[in-house]
Amino acid sequence: MNSDNSIEEEIQHRITLGNKAHYANQFFFKSRLVSKKSKLKLYCSIIRPTVTHGCETWVLKVTIKNKLMVFERKGLRRIFGPTKQKRWYMENQNRR
Repeated sequence: MNSDNSIEEEIQHRITLGNKAHYANQFFFKSRLVSKKSKLKLYCSIIRPTVTHGCETWVLKVTIKNKLMVFERKGLRRIFGPTKQKRWYMENQNRR
């Protein structure tokens, strides 16, 4: 909490700590010898709790929720890689 009664600085600090935890373990996340299932367990047991510690007391605004969702998607994208699905705009361009 700061003088404005805002928790945004704390959440940004938590996201930074989550990024540091990821980069501290990046050897495992980049290794092809570690399965995606193991990487997901590592993510769920180390990185996510680092970010969400004390979240029961947070009052979340839409902007804060978006920041946390972006962090979550970024972490999962690092594990699973980009999608191979066609996007709707690619399908519409092919029809023309």
